[in-house]
Amino acid sequence: MSDAHEAAPPQPGTDSPGGSGPRVVLIGPMGVGKSTVGALLADRLGTGYRDTDADIVAAEGREISDIFIEDGEPHFRELERAAVRTAVAEHTGVLALGGGAILDRGTRELLSRLPVAYLSMDVEEAVRRVGLNTARPLLAVNPRRQWRELMEARRHLYTEVARVVVATDDRTPEEVAQAVLDALEWKDA
Repeated sequence: MSDAHEAAPPQPGTDSPGGSGPRVVLIGPMGVGKSTVGALLADRLGTGYRDTDADIVAAEGREISDIFIEDGEPHFRELERAAVRTAVAEHTGVLALGGGAILDRGTRELLSRLPVAYLSMDVEEAVRRVGLNTARPLLAVNPRRQWRELMEARRHLYTEVARVVVATDDRTPEEVAQAVLDALEWKDA
């Protein structure tokens, strides 16, 4: 399997409307390492890092799992949609989105002109990394089956908006960060 599918290489920070917006947006399933890889990429690119899940937690003053339990998934998705729009409008560094952010059609349209990297992993890697027994609200019952079902429902959406796909299986975060830079053809980073 190839690490990346081919697309015209974007220039960092210039491929979004008006030449602004994030230099790279990371998408992918929960537990794939978007936060860790995003921080490494930001460091290598000499820019800031932002995570929309962290934005939601900070704004709400509670964990995402609590939002799901107390207010339900539809409410969380509204918060997520707003957080993504705000971050894309304000942030010019590396941006990581929550695993389900791409479920929203408007978010996918917003990402269509940005340099998006989909970090992928298989279920065995997910089990190894997060054990599928952590406080992930969508994995509360039969986590392995739930993760597979989530990926079956989302994989085509991730690939729809991604400029590049980078497999994270059996790679260190540093190797994944370099693979993203290589896939986006950013030789000077």
